[in-house]
Amino acid sequence: MHLRTHVRGFRRQRLIALPFVLLAALATGPMPAMPALSQEHLAPPPQTIEVPLRFVRHNFSAYCYNTLKCSVVYDNNDFTRLDNDSPSFKPSATDNYKSRWDASYLGIRNFPPPAKVKWTSLDGQPHEAQVDISHLFREQLIWHKVPKSDMADFFEGPVAGEAGILLEVNDRTASVYTKTFIPTRSEQIPGNKNSNFRDDLFLAWTQTY
Repeated sequence: MHLRTHVRGFRRQRLIALPFVLLAALATGPMPAMPALSQEHLAPPPQTIEVPLRFVRHNFSAYCYNTLKCSVVYDNNDFTRLDNDSPSFKPSATDNYKSRWDASYLGIRNFPPPAKVKWTSLDGQPHEAQVDISHLFREQLIWHKVPKSDMADFFEGPVAGEAGILLEVNDRTASVYTKTFIPTRSEQIPGNKNSNFRDDLFLAWTQTY
């Protein structure tokens, strides 16, 4: 009789304790993968919509900064071979490094599969992302802020070079920019006859991990 009472008491204690065990499991159980901290998909300037210029091919380059390792593969090409297994360049706060960017891989037909990006940020955390260029530029618009009145015409209308798309990895953040050579009627630097063009750099998308 004493044994049965002891067993019933033990079972009662287990039933009472069960909700607390479940709560503890929920609180301390496996954590899901951490989502991106922030993401922003920007819209092109109003002039891009007012004077739509479209591209069927684009140029591309990728750059890594403040990473321990970095790899960007797009259109079956590894654009960051020098950064694959070694720390990347760390620009200073005053270095206008983006002014030196150039989309030098030419004539990519719209659009290859997403760019595969793998890197290790400065805190030692590994990251992976697939950046879908075709989604970001699905309307195939050349981003610009040149008014129609200042656009140089060629045969049937305004002319522009092939769109340049640039992918940057900087510590924990991946970003996509675009810039395109747009001939203009006026000199962008008064007195400089070689400044009849614009090639403004636009941020199209950015995500921090």
